[in-house]
Amino acid sequence: MLKFICYPKCTTCQKAKKWLDDNNIQYELRDIKTNNPTLQELTSWYKTSGLPLKKFFNTSGLLYKSLDLKNKLPEMSENEMLTLLSTDGMLVKRPLLIGENFVLVGFKETYWENIK
Repeated sequence: MLKFICYPKCTTCQKAKKWLDDNNIQYELRDIKTNNPTLQELTSWYKTSGLPLKKFFNTSGLLYKSLDLKNKLPEMSENEMLTLLSTDGMLVKRPLLIGENFVLVGFKETYWENIK
């Protein structure tokens, strides 16, 4: 079953959830704020996604901005970035949709269409 990791108060996550429901796609819902992804999960998802690690950061979030990560990330190693992401779910871009062989970060309907 797909894992849908979101922040329920986020409007983009709400749109993604509605899209999943409207398309009769079954998933296991996980609140990223109360059940933060682990370092092991993030490492696995990052490798499966094929995306640059920076794509996993919620760059519009208050925490990202308050920590000045825009300027700090370029100096950090992959392990340091993954460890930081694992400390607080609000740093992680959402929603995440995780399947057996794919990881989608953020909600873009055109990318999500491929999972049907």
